[in-house]
Amino acid sequence: MIEIHHLTMDYGALRAVDDCSFSVKQGEIVGLLGPNGAGKTTIMKILATQIVPTSGTAKVAGLDVLADPRGVRSRLGYLPEQAPLYDEMEVREYLSFVAAGRGLKGGDARRRLQWVAERCGLERVWCMPVGQLSKGYRQRVGLAQALVHDPPVLILDEPTSGLDPIQIVEIRRLIQELARDKAILFSTHILQEITAVTQRMVVINQGRVMADSTLDQLVAAHFPTVTIRLVLEGEVECGPAVEGIQGVRRAAVSREDGITQVTAEASSPSAARELAHLCHRQRWKVLELHREQPDLERVFISICSGAGSQIERPGA
Repeated sequence: MIEIHHLTMDYGALRAVDDCSFSVKQGEIVGLLGPNGAGKTTIMKILATQIVPTSGTAKVAGLDVLADPRGVRSRLGYLPEQAPLYDEMEVREYLSFVAAGRGLKGGDARRRLQWVAERCGLERVWCMPVGQLSKGYRQRVGLAQALVHDPPVLILDEPTSGLDPIQIVEIRRLIQELARDKAILFSTHILQEITAVTQRMVVINQGRVMADSTLDQLVAAHFPTVTIRLVLEGEVECGPAVEGIQGVRRAAVSREDGITQVTAEASSPSAARELAHLCHRQRWKVLELHREQPDLERVFISICSGAGSQIERPGA
């Protein structure tokens, strides 16, 4: 539903996007992740037919953004970081205006307006001027305008910006429901949003695709050593037995106040399972056993560190 091949975008001497390629399938939520100035918003603007790339191709729902930009827009819902709102209009006026621009009429328009009002939580502010809304409600209206024509492809740039925690959970749930029959490209600076919403992430830095994978696959690639924590009741002599497990490189053992704590470094996640079997055979009383996995922040820093940072042109 989204296809990018060797996409490049130059702003004079600045290369904002450098030979990028990736795709998003129907039913898939893909997170577009990268530091400021990485080129994320430039890619989304190209897909939304707002700017023309220097070279390469981009398709939305099978339509080329250069050959058929109007067809692309009809199949695309786009929420930019700064939602395109008219402050003087009431919410119902604005979304009716957007629906009309999208070609919706009569009963079809009324049904879709009612749907976005309910799903985006806009009933309370339906007759209020957009300019009087809080940042959170403005963001909801921006999401509603991207959804009003029920497009098969959604591109969302910071969709939960300005929302409170309850609203964030509601929007996450809505995005996940929408993904059942849509392709969604989701960009955010909030790393927790990526792990909570997306199935796969594309990491961009200095205009290049640095990674395109699931979090588990990225962790395995960048942090091959697994850390396993074990806490036992009693002061147990367990160091040699733990180090004897296949894949365990070393084990640090400490004993204090009737508790034994073990930190084992292993080359395979399966070592945690083998350690659990060992505890069962030895009849050790296990208080805690878990495998520590680096979070997305550590993975992101690992991928982007050393590559430097590129200043993106304002609005890029």
